[in-house]
Amino acid sequence: MLRDQDRIFTNLYGFHDWRLKGAKSRGDWDGTKEILAKGRDWIIEEMKNSGLRGRGGAGFPTGVKWSFMPKVEGPRPHFLVINADEGEPGTCKDREIMRFDPHKLVEGALIASFAIGAHASYIYIRGEFIREAESLQIAIDEAYAAGLLGKNACGSGWDFDLYVHRGAGAYICGEESALIESLEGKKGQPRLKPPFPAGVGLYGCPTTVNNVESIAVAPTILRRGAAWFAGLGRPKNSGTKVFCISGHVNRPCNVEEEMGISMRELIEKHAGGVRGGWDNLLAVIPGGSSTHMLPKSVCDTVLMDFDSLREARTGLGTAAVIVMDKSTDVIKGIARLSRFYMHESCGQCTPCREGTGWMWRMMERMATGNADISEIDLLEQITKQVEGHTICALGDAAAWPIQGLIRTFRPEMERRINEFHAKSRAAAE
Repeated sequence: MLRDQDRIFTNLYGFHDWRLKGAKSRGDWDGTKEILAKGRDWIIEEMKNSGLRGRGGAGFPTGVKWSFMPKVEGPRPHFLVINADEGEPGTCKDREIMRFDPHKLVEGALIASFAIGAHASYIYIRGEFIREAESLQIAIDEAYAAGLLGKNACGSGWDFDLYVHRGAGAYICGEESALIESLEGKKGQPRLKPPFPAGVGLYGCPTTVNNVESIAVAPTILRRGAAWFAGLGRPKNSGTKVFCISGHVNRPCNVEEEMGISMRELIEKHAGGVRGGWDNLLAVIPGGSSTHMLPKSVCDTVLMDFDSLREARTGLGTAAVIVMDKSTDVIKGIARLSRFYMHESCGQCTPCREGTGWMWRMMERMATGNADISEIDLLEQITKQVEGHTICALGDAAAWPIQGLIRTFRPEMERRINEFHAKSRAAAE
């Protein structure tokens, strides 16, 4: 269990003053000038050594991502874009960071931008996050007034500007290239890669796109040292992580914990356990709605980190833990998620545009049992034809919950279909 002195987010629940004075009293903006004075190479090397992997879902090493940016600034300026378009169902960590600890993000934006040679950064925030955007803007204004941003930021000799850009509520804009398109004032649709944003990103310039949590933890890592962060968690899954626990638990919450904590300990210690006791658990979606669900038998022992969950044939994703007890109609639940992905598909790729509608309609019939047993295999086949055949990962995100359902609860799907046909025959007779 994580010790209090190792917590990065010291105001996750908003108990303390989130403004500049309160943030400074908790250690933010402490020695920022000295960190910048150590230079770009030292910062990137330290981030690599810390083992921080992107907290937005993909888990790509953050320091390595920063190192992809051109070493020398050419005629095209560099940009840092911070992805605050938190739209994944079940995920609500970034909004709490922006609402109650915004200065961690603002300071992180300065340090990360300096490391990649960017004089400007944009925070692309989900349009529905009204209060979060207000807190963020206040924090940015305070930082400008205190000389921490702007010309000669923190007295470092580096000029840096930070902007908040409000999105218009499209889930697809959480994908980095669609987010860049939207920032440019175009329709938020993913771009084909390559070229990757580090080569051709915002306005055709070298760009790094990072999640809010990935940027917000950077100043603390650099202050306390890479070895400290790497010493938490497990090898290749180091550090702390904000987990969002929702669903059928006694105390839904966000909590910062060590990577590699067991799922059972996480739920029982921080969320008051499963409603009706651990034996009443049916399944858990471990990393936001796009990851495969796990049955109770796996949840008993699985650890919450990238590699352990990958071995369990699912993923950590955004670490949004959705708990379902035995009262849950899992087939109906996954049908509801299928509707979400159908609605949020941008329609650019045919497999996703057509396939998400097919999958939703078939799932609705599976939920009532009005289907044939053979259609379960057909549905799985459709998910395989969508997965991996689209420009961005939305097709995969739509397919995986259904694949997880079929893998875990196929007998329940068959039982429901048989029950429906038995009732139909009885009614006909």
